[in-house]
Amino acid sequence: MKTYAAVTDLCARLAGRLEDDTLRSVREDYFGGEPAQAEATLLLSMAYENIGITAEERELIATTLDDPDSPDLAAVPSIDEVPPVAYRFSAVAPPNAADPAKADVVLSADAARHGGRRLRRAWREPLDGARDGAKWVYVLQTTENANLLGAFAGLSGRLWVVLKEKWPLEVVVEGRLLPPYQAAAVTVAPQVWSI
Repeated sequence: MKTYAAVTDLCARLAGRLEDDTLRSVREDYFGGEPAQAEATLLLSMAYENIGITAEERELIATTLDDPDSPDLAAVPSIDEVPPVAYRFSAVAPPNAADPAKADVVLSADAARHGGRRLRRAWREPLDGARDGAKWVYVLQTTENANLLGAFAGLSGRLWVVLKEKWPLEVVVEGRLLPPYQAAAVTVAPQVWSI
């Protein structure tokens, strides 16, 4: 259980730093009981893409590994502090943006089943150094005892099956201090559903 909590925390911290698809794979593999696959994707992607981690993040990752002295972890660059969020979030999108109305309905329909309390949506614009482009981002705020990786996997899977959309989804516990990426999104994201 401690490892699961550490993985959930780690994935939240790396949002906006790892590519959306890489982070999605890591979360889904951990939730699906494939920790070795998730670890390999995480560590090899960070090393290959030169994504640095702080000493605190390195310790957190080490707690989740079978081998805390893993050479794959050693290959990940070190940084002194977490870089600024490489995206700007806003409540509205440009006129040519995809319409999120159907995604709002799909996610809202299942949110409560995953411990959701509020669903928010923001438009994300990349800044210099961003790994992904402009798109809608959802933030589901949940109850304290919700399974965050389970909610992510369930709702992201539903969004893909029903609409063939892979818009990022962040699942956070309502009322907890948020990492910078999620905090930046929640600050401007209008609520599209609440319990």
